[in-house]
Amino acid sequence: MQPPPVSSSSRFWPALARSSRRPAAVALPLLAVFLVLPALPLPQRLSEYLQHLLVLGLIATVAWLCLRLLDALVETIGATYRVDVKDNLRARKVRTQVQLLRRIAAVLIALVAGSLMLMTFPSIRHVGITLFASAGLAGLVAGMAARSTLSNLLAGVQIALTEPIRIDDVVIVEGEWGWIEEIGTTYVVVRIWDLRRLVVPLSYFIEHPFQNWTRVTADLLGTVYFYADYTVPVDEVRTQLHRILQASGMWDGKVWGLQVTDAGEHTIQLRALMSSPDSGSSWDLRCYVREKLIAFLQERYPRSLPQVRAELSGGAPCVARAGAP
Repeated sequence: MQPPPVSSSSRFWPALARSSRRPAAVALPLLAVFLVLPALPLPQRLSEYLQHLLVLGLIATVAWLCLRLLDALVETIGATYRVDVKDNLRARKVRTQVQLLRRIAAVLIALVAGSLMLMTFPSIRHVGITLFASAGLAGLVAGMAARSTLSNLLAGVQIALTEPIRIDDVVIVEGEWGWIEEIGTTYVVVRIWDLRRLVVPLSYFIEHPFQNWTRVTADLLGTVYFYADYTVPVDEVRTQLHRILQASGMWDGKVWGLQVTDAGEHTIQLRALMSSPDSGSSWDLRCYVREKLIAFLQERYPRSLPQVRAELSGGAPCVARAGAP
């Protein structure tokens, strides 16, 4: 008997308790000291100085607590929507949105906290107002310098809403085949099949075309091309392809076929078509079919392998396999 599923709310409160333990341990003593400080017999200047420090500490601690609250939400959603299952399309969708929005919210929390802390200094506040009133060329230069960062932040919001990519999507970017491993605030990390990492700006996925093999579903159609002599028995090769697919354990049973797709001067081109449940199985299945079909022709129909025909000067025909002297 399986245990009943754990609800999101029952996961959230333990996660929040674990995440907020440290910021709460700092915030509560600071708040207590802030409330007791006016009653202490301290010089006024020292009391004001300590109050200012306590306000700065409280602002930073509240921002820290908000960040830990975001972490608790992300942890809860990650435990609810798991990506280590077979049908994980919705889970990848939700986790991608949550991670992107968490990073954007963290940046906003840091900016608000920093602004509030600066506003507690009267001199800096007046300087900021003066600079804001006379921004001029400095503001233009700063805006141009931050244009790339801002465009990537806006691209992150757009990706979170429109979902052209998700965590663990199979993509082809800049001619490289891999998986979306991480979606940051301004960049995306693509794990290449040979374990290299390709770091791409977020705006790339808005401004440039790319291939997403798991945008809707993970199943794919794979093809295998090989060349044979005109004497090859196509129907028997087609029957053998079906046997190979059934015995492979990687075919999903949906689509298969064998067709003559080209007829050249010396050989014909055969295309084997097959479906598979995901991109990894598709690659392995294509390699498996290619090896088995070549072995089948070598064993049963060796004269159907590519050949080069010629005629001697005396009129006697001569047939040689391709590549032979």
